[in-house]
Amino acid sequence: MIQTDSVFQELGFEYKTDNLYYKTIDTILQAAVYLNIPRRLELILAQPKNEIIVHFPVKMDNGQFKLFKGYRIQHNNVLGPYKGGMRFDNTVHLDHVKALAAIMTIKTALVQLPFGGAKGGVQINPKSLSRDELMRMTRRFTSALGNNIHPDFDIPAPDVGTNAQIMAWMADTYVNLDTQRRATSHSVVTGKPLAFGGSQGRDKATGQGLVYVLEEILPEKNIAFGQCRFSLVGFGNVGSWTGRLLCERGATLLAVGDHSGFIKNDQGIDAIKLTRYVEEKGGVKGFAEAESISEDEFYQTKVDLFIPAALEQMINLKKAQQLDCRILAEAANIPVTPEAEEFLLKKGVEILPAVLCNAGGVTVSYFEWKQNRQTETWDLDVVDHKLKKCMIQATHRVKQAAKKYKCNLQLAAYCAALKHIEEVYEHRGIFP
Repeated sequence: MIQTDSVFQELGFEYKTDNLYYKTIDTILQAAVYLNIPRRLELILAQPKNEIIVHFPVKMDNGQFKLFKGYRIQHNNVLGPYKGGMRFDNTVHLDHVKALAAIMTIKTALVQLPFGGAKGGVQINPKSLSRDELMRMTRRFTSALGNNIHPDFDIPAPDVGTNAQIMAWMADTYVNLDTQRRATSHSVVTGKPLAFGGSQGRDKATGQGLVYVLEEILPEKNIAFGQCRFSLVGFGNVGSWTGRLLCERGATLLAVGDHSGFIKNDQGIDAIKLTRYVEEKGGVKGFAEAESISEDEFYQTKVDLFIPAALEQMINLKKAQQLDCRILAEAANIPVTPEAEEFLLKKGVEILPAVLCNAGGVTVSYFEWKQNRQTETWDLDVVDHKLKKCMIQATHRVKQAAKKYKCNLQLAAYCAALKHIEEVYEHRGIFP
């Protein structure tokens, strides 16, 4: 492990091993050591440019008012406008959102999009609100953010606990507050419904991007899609689309786990039927075409490919020690703890990093933003073609960096991203 303590000390940070933000910055700084980038850039990337916290009241259905707390963290915009999801979840807090914003900076740089990194959200369980309460909360949050979001400055997108409908409410609120009433005001957010400026392919984008990465990686490991056996933990938008797209290519889904339980079928689980079941029941538990298994049995299931597609830091050392897989593809953001990652790498498991694997979402968000700005609508085959090109190029950058710096793919992805950021800073300089 490369020591990065001096940067934390200079910034007055008290490093905490259980803090997701410090872990994220530590990875960025480790990659910076490989590149020997200037000290000033290490300091710039170690903390966000802007940390926005808003408190706003919302009238609930019972007539009473409740105070909510919302965040928007804008990490870096040297490459272009800030870009990142809005999360409605009980886990949302300042350092958590800061970590995710920093990851977005790396992700957009790796794919070489003209975007910086941001993240935001509200600490709330959206399922605890009625539809009207959720709408009022979303609109009030958007209003509270004011000019901190803008089609040319910071463009939110869906994340955990949010969806196309919530993005539509955000966009509509912004459009009504935009005094210039521009025709492209709705481009302030991406991930919108198709009828309101959304893009073809946005719903499947993250899963589709991961599959394109696997198309480049699996043949190198002598794994054909038709012989690939895989398991998924997390079966929301990303997990379900990944499962369906892999099964379409002939892969066999052996086991699935989520908040409700764990299931397995040695003959394969029909991902399309499971998606319909989860949409109706809210979880995989009770799916008739698979048997219920324990959490330990799930993680011990032997597969070629294991895909964590739920929340951050979910694969700890204990679970890593149970895994029996050749490749772990991070569909969720930083789903593996540093201790678990070290163990798996020593064991010989290839870990495909999240900043590469789930970059399909922000890439198609860029396509949506671009379509909105140009008042165009692209067909699905155009979106898929452009996405595949971006993901293949990003995968090649990671593999080239791994070879050049003789490091694992995680650090290689960060190195490739930081190299691009460093080049832009070299040209732009530091103002004034």
